[in-house]
Amino acid sequence: MKVPVSWLSEIVDLPAGITVEQLDAAFVRLGFEVEEIVRPPATTGPLVVGRVLEIEELTGFKKPIRYCQVEVGESEPRGIVCGARNFAVGDLVVAALPGAVLPGDFAIAARKTYDHVSDGMICSVRELGIGEDHAGILVLGQEGFEPGTPAADVLGLEDVVFDLEVTPDRGYAMSMRGIARDLAGVLGVSWRDPADLPLPEWSGAPAWQVSVADPDRCDRFSMLALEDLGPAAPSPWALRQRLAQCGIRSISLAVDVTNYVMLELGQPMHAFDRDTVRGPITVRRAAAGERLTTLDGADRALTEDDLLITDESGPIGMAGVMGGASTEIGDGTTAVLLEAAHWEQTGISRGVRRHRLPSEAGKRFERGTDPEVTVVALARAAGLLVEHGGARVVGAPVDVDTRGPRPVIAMDAALPGRVAGVAYTREQVVEVLAAVGAEVVGEGAAIRVTPPSWRADLLEPADLVEEVVRFRGFDEIPSILPTAPPGRGLTERQRRRRSIGRALADAGYVEAPAFPFTGAPQLDALGLPEDDDRRRVNTVRNPLSEEAPALRTTLLPGLLASLGRNLARGLRDVALFEHGAVFPGGERSAAPLPGVDRRPDDATLAALLGAVPAQPWHVAVAITGQREPRGWWGPGRPAEWADAVQAARVVAQAAGAELTVRAGERAPWHPGRCAELLVDGTVVGYAGELHPKVCENLGLPPRTSVMELDADALPAPAVPQAPPISTFPPVLIDLAVVVRDEVPAAEVAAALREGAGELLESLRLFDVYTGAPVPSGSRSLAYALTLRAPDRTLTGEEATAVRDAALAAATAATGAQLRA
Repeated sequence: MKVPVSWLSEIVDLPAGITVEQLDAAFVRLGFEVEEIVRPPATTGPLVVGRVLEIEELTGFKKPIRYCQVEVGESEPRGIVCGARNFAVGDLVVAALPGAVLPGDFAIAARKTYDHVSDGMICSVRELGIGEDHAGILVLGQEGFEPGTPAADVLGLEDVVFDLEVTPDRGYAMSMRGIARDLAGVLGVSWRDPADLPLPEWSGAPAWQVSVADPDRCDRFSMLALEDLGPAAPSPWALRQRLAQCGIRSISLAVDVTNYVMLELGQPMHAFDRDTVRGPITVRRAAAGERLTTLDGADRALTEDDLLITDESGPIGMAGVMGGASTEIGDGTTAVLLEAAHWEQTGISRGVRRHRLPSEAGKRFERGTDPEVTVVALARAAGLLVEHGGARVVGAPVDVDTRGPRPVIAMDAALPGRVAGVAYTREQVVEVLAAVGAEVVGEGAAIRVTPPSWRADLLEPADLVEEVVRFRGFDEIPSILPTAPPGRGLTERQRRRRSIGRALADAGYVEAPAFPFTGAPQLDALGLPEDDDRRRVNTVRNPLSEEAPALRTTLLPGLLASLGRNLARGLRDVALFEHGAVFPGGERSAAPLPGVDRRPDDATLAALLGAVPAQPWHVAVAITGQREPRGWWGPGRPAEWADAVQAARVVAQAAGAELTVRAGERAPWHPGRCAELLVDGTVVGYAGELHPKVCENLGLPPRTSVMELDADALPAPAVPQAPPISTFPPVLIDLAVVVRDEVPAAEVAAALREGAGELLESLRLFDVYTGAPVPSGSRSLAYALTLRAPDRTLTGEEATAVRDAALAAATAATGAQLRA
């Protein structure tokens, strides 16, 4: 919200001599972040208002040139050469005379050009440093200023503009009225409410019929008709100046007036071309299949959540978001319908995001507006159109008002002091609440507060406490830090998660965290069946994107999207990982809303926790391209499904768990190249190659491999015990066995360990072979065994006995045969 100090001073009796720095401090004290202080442009020398007396069209040049006689308050007019075409004889303009220096160190002097001496310059908005418009010169109109009047006051070149950041809960502050009220309260000065206007004596019946079919989304709708508006009537300079200072472009008188009233009172309005409106107005929700062409020319498909303003022809505006092109104010509009309404905030917010139509009106409606000022805003806008456009009001306004009573909040007057740790008196609390605009009744400490109509955010005693503390000053709160208790370090779960992340990073993977949201298109791209548990999602009420409105149930959509973005940027060998929470869906109880005045009891806490979805911690990797780069040492090696399985082993080892791998089948993995990951017989994840159709859907290279497992399902490791260290030499033995293809290598390894007994120090699979002379349907697994005794050097006979026992155990458990 941009706040010109000159406009503010017309509403608030600012203390004499108050500085820009003091105003800055006052805004900060009120909780407004001052993003920028726009100071006046550097302009010196004679800059005056001039009146164009004569215009001579010069010919013989490549572009149209005018030689103008301009009255500047001197005995003789000045002759000035100008190339602009947007002014006429009698217009008031801004003339920079010789000796003036404009922004950008642009010095003005008399000089000969186009065969004439130009004794100054007629200025545009950009040349004056007060805007970006350079299509023509600045025309001030034809009345209101005397030639020779210093232009600095007329243009507001001495004015300072504060650019304030307004938080979403304080919609009232998106207006000069709201800012002035707060500032007057904190400075302790008087102010004049711009909405405190005497309403005209309306005559006649309303000129239009209006009905509201959804009062929950629109509890007040007001409309007023005008006619005989001068279609060419210009907006006065003072109005255009205020709009420009607040960052709004001037369009036409009718549109400019509605924008001006919005900035002044905080009530967005819309002007319809009355001659294009067909029949009665109805406010209703959109029907399935309806469409609306909005003012920006876009043909928009509407949903049943969209609230519309309609006539007999159909939708003519999207309520609180944007008007329709069919009833747009045009250059020839002479009859106008002005609309001002109070819309339900969240519906407007959803519409703005759904249709991607942010606007100044939408910013105010989604933060909340004052329902009391709809008719006042109509009267204010109508008065300006009558004054500057010659319009005439037709009949009385329509005012459909279905509002209920305002809530009453019971509060202990001592509550703000207890919360803030400051001894506020009852009188101070009541004084602040009255300055906010609330009505306070009650005796003693028990008070009853009725919030003002413009503060829909005041719902609970805690909200009133915040207002008291804000007005009294946050700097009054003592900043006494409590003694921090000694830390206990990381929990076991935190250490495990960090260990997993470090282990994957050490293995060559790069962490790529993604947003924890997903949607049906992402799950469809993975080819998940309709009955898959991962399709049962928790939907967010106000999602960042309509395409991803739910919390993720798997890490794969975000991780594969990151993989695709890296490939699109030219990378070819990519290995990414992510670890984070997923949120499985399911039936849950509704969460209670505890108060803030006391600690929730155990039952409330249990209900709150019961309403929170489970959030298991998953780990996933995605890999494509070359796993080992090529170079002088060799041709390299492409990434394959076995690398995804190995990543799972890295995770399990970092977590201190023993992982078993066997063939499996689950979307989105390739049915024949998918491995189940088990711990103690329980499936904790899957790894392998993506299904070719999934790679095609996501635009990924064929044979892209992924792994995902539930890290919380890995059992907590026992306290590690250091193994005894033997000083005796080891015995190294290789053992190759032949097993059927369907026998997991992990089962063979387990049988070998069990058969070898205590003398086995380590066991490692170092080769897998298929082909002759191994029979078809079987494969050869070669293991390296390290044997060692703690108290002696093993003999050859002892080593052979251990090998034979291991082979016998593997044969009994898996049918393994010694490879010849």
